[in-house]
Amino acid sequence: MKLPASPTEKSFPSPLHHPRVATVIGRWLGIAVTICFLTGLFSHFQQDTPGWLHIPSRPASLYRVTQGLHVLSGTVAVPLLLAKLWTVYPKLFAKLPWPPSRQALAGVLERLSILVLVSAMALELFIGFVNTLQWYPWPFPFKQTHYALAWIIIGALLVHLAVKFPLIVAHWRRTTDEVTDSLPPAITGLTRRGLFRTVAGAAALAGITSVGQSVPALGPVAVLAPRKPNVGPQGLPVNRTAHDAGVTGIGPDWRFTIKGPRELSYTLDELQELPQSRSDLPIACVEGWSQGARWEGIRIRDLLQLCGAPEGSRIRVVSMEKGGFYATSELPPEFAGDPLTLLALRLNGGELALDHGYPARIIAPNRPGVLQTKWVHRLEVIA
Repeated sequence: MKLPASPTEKSFPSPLHHPRVATVIGRWLGIAVTICFLTGLFSHFQQDTPGWLHIPSRPASLYRVTQGLHVLSGTVAVPLLLAKLWTVYPKLFAKLPWPPSRQALAGVLERLSILVLVSAMALELFIGFVNTLQWYPWPFPFKQTHYALAWIIIGALLVHLAVKFPLIVAHWRRTTDEVTDSLPPAITGLTRRGLFRTVAGAAALAGITSVGQSVPALGPVAVLAPRKPNVGPQGLPVNRTAHDAGVTGIGPDWRFTIKGPRELSYTLDELQELPQSRSDLPIACVEGWSQGARWEGIRIRDLLQLCGAPEGSRIRVVSMEKGGFYATSELPPEFAGDPLTLLALRLNGGELALDHGYPARIIAPNRPGVLQTKWVHRLEVIA
């Protein structure tokens, strides 16, 4: 019995498996990956700020925009990546020249870069999506792994672009054979234009049906968004409940303290008697959802003046939360001194719900939600 011949690159004759098609879709995917990478860096540096980097407190909604773009570009990248892989997968069956030559070495390098790029990007998109669902079925830390994979993707992408640069340049512009490709070929039923429209439509649909978690106007059509930003106590979602944080209630002996040049201590009633301010600021979470809210409380800079802290002080915020990565946070001087940064006692006209940080929490402009520490009971002047 004669065995079927192994497939070769010529076994896939569709004109859609063409360098021009791969170049166009790769261009779209490159834009999505670049936006996702840069906005992801911003989010990472917000949480782990290197000493040489200054992150401003304004614009107040900057993190809301950048993290919304991060999740949106990652979502859009999924159909683009699938389309790109479908376009180029016949290349996997191309035979490398033998005996080994410079051309063969370039082919091996290309395939290795593709293996690393596709593997890392698929894993990155998967764990990023699962993170939006707040489900972590793996033993490794999400934040550090997500960050490392991003650099692996960029490195593999640069190698791939270097290897394919001559081919990309040759097919960057619209070619004569694309213009003549006007009738659907019998094999695929699609022209190149038809494929481009299908891929672009799929990417746009994925984006529109998910971006409503950060763009309220598109909330009604956000059927793929894992969160509804206006659903939750006092009109805000809750990522980590008081029960999850080990905060079961606030006793009558609760006090808020400030450790600085002068140590101060207040009951909740005494805090409410201090001059109150209002800030209209969003909660913007790393999962991509965001929602604006009205906060009332005491300006952090006023509390620092009361304890005699010097101007430009850095503050450590300590929560009653039991354990967790964000039981404490730090407010750099530009955030601690911003008039919008509050020790918030009220939300949307009412006393804070326990799940939103009762009796006191931090709210600051241009900050990830994980750093808007809840159940605050102490501030420490550390610099």
